Amino acid sequence: MGSGRLYAAVAAGGFRRYATYRAATVAGVFTNTVFGVILVYTYLALWDEKPHLGGYDQAQAVTYVWLGQCLYATLAIQGGGAEKDLMERIRTGEIAVDLYRPADLQLWWLAGDVGRALFQMLGRGVIPFVFGAVFFPMALPTEAGRWAAFVVTLLLATVVSFAIRYLAALSVFWLMDGMGVNQVLVVTGIFFSGMVVPLNAFPGVFGEIVRVLPWAAQIQMPADVLMGETDPLGAFVFQAAWAVVLLGAGRLMQSAATRRVVVQGG
Repeated sequence: MGSGRLYAAVAAGGFRRYATYRAATVAGVFTNTVFGVILVYTYLALWDEKPHLGGYDQAQAVTYVWLGQCLYATLAIQGGGAEKDLMERIRTGEIAVDLYRPADLQLWWLAGDVGRALFQMLGRGVIPFVFGAVFFPMALPTEAGRWAAFVVTLLLATVVSFAIRYLAALSVFWLMDGMGVNQVLVVTGIFFSGMVVPLNAFPGVFGEIVRVLPWAAQIQMPADVLMGETDPLGAFVFQAAWAVVLLGAGRLMQSAATRRVVVQGG
């Protein structure tokens, strides 16, 4: 099997795996929709007090909320994607089997996570977003080009998200347990991705810092491209640069781990 077909099959397997959890998917759709409604009314109250906060009007703020609910599981903002299984395999020593496969370790897990992300987008993300568009005023583009650029940002956001979580998972080679790392992923994912409040709303130097961190590539960049608040090419460059840096760091860390670290179980 050619390498392209191999990783496509791994991605398809990731999609099918998550598609089997139908009850969890329905529960996730319900949860994201309910939280979306709560956040929308919170945002509307906030934007009544602070009009054009972060450069957004109310319709854009509402759009940002529903996009966040759409991408919450898609990008595994709080973790729970490929890194969860990878951490467990490192902890138990089963990672040794992965290293013997005639496939690239990083690409194998990336392909599986892309399949997971695609299912979460279609199965859990689209319905809350459509619900928001039906029942609330949203700032959605009418140009096909803007939607196409938005899709590209989603693909790049998926890669950046995986790269962050892959680095976190590899740390278990040294830590031997992923519980603490998972907690860090939860805090950084929720706060620095802009899941709670748009990063554009953070003032001063702190706001400038959080907007250049890799988490900004996950929700903030796709949202700004969708709503015409940033140049798509600049967003692509920002996301792609972080993807290259983080994947490269993952390569180096993976190399160090597999060269010098003994996994549990031998």
